Amino acid sequence: MGRKILVHCCCGPCSTLCLKRLIEEGWSPVICYGNSNIWPQEENQKRWEELLKVASHYGLEVHRVEYDHEAWLDYVKGFENEPEGGKRCERCFDFNLKEAFEEAKRLGIEHFTTTLTVSRYKNSSTIFRVGKNYEGFEEMDFKKKNGYAESIRLSKELGLYRQQYCGCEFSIESAEEEK
Repeated sequence: MGRKILVHCCCGPCSTLCLKRLIEEGWSPVICYGNSNIWPQEENQKRWEELLKVASHYGLEVHRVEYDHEAWLDYVKGFENEPEGGKRCERCFDFNLKEAFEEAKRLGIEHFTTTLTVSRYKNSSTIFRVGKNYEGFEEMDFKKKNGYAESIRLSKELGLYRQQYCGCEFSIESAEEEK
């Protein structure tokens, strides 16, 4: 395989297409899972277990960063009432990308990216703007080439659990309103 790249993965379903594309493009992905934004902790654990299925499918190395929801809540403090996709989400992206950047440094991996850009609910340009704060961040918009639909197809093929909300307790309310 090619150059190593640490991939911040938010969940198994979103990682399917992203990891597949990275491998096809000659990268050697190393998975990073932290996601202290995901609440409750049982949901975080469920998403971790689904990600392990994807990692096994592709034969990839996985690293888990310690879950610290309180630290995440402190990081987004004052932005709790922001709408979905607003400043709270930007802070959340920063929290997770900073964590991925630090893990990449710890592992001696020069490049990193995130699966967050595959979601039709996430603004890739916001993620890229945040990512520019961290050396080695690779701007990859996995939504392109029908990425979101392909991630759904692949997750069904692998029999993965697909969550119904982004992850934090604030996004649950938005998901309920959308229904």
